[in-house]
Amino acid sequence: MNLQKLISITSRIFFVGAFVLLVLAVIEWVANVTGYTIVGLRTSTVHLLDAAVVLLVFVIAMQLREMKEALKSKKP
Repeated sequence: MNLQKLISITSRIFFVGAFVLLVLAVIEWVANVTGYTIVGLRTSTVHLLDAAVVLLVFVIAMQLREMKEALKSKKP
């Protein structure tokens, strides 16, 4: 497996993970508004969103690297 495929797979996994964390944060927020909790802590919604943002920053960095490599390979 070359580096390009590994970065692509990792980027997709991180993107799906960030989306799952975002959905879980929204569900946790709705549960907190109604007086319940899913994760167990009252401040966990912010932490879930922070983790989702960190994963998305890595996805953006990997996508920018892929774009840079694609542009570099097109130059004569």
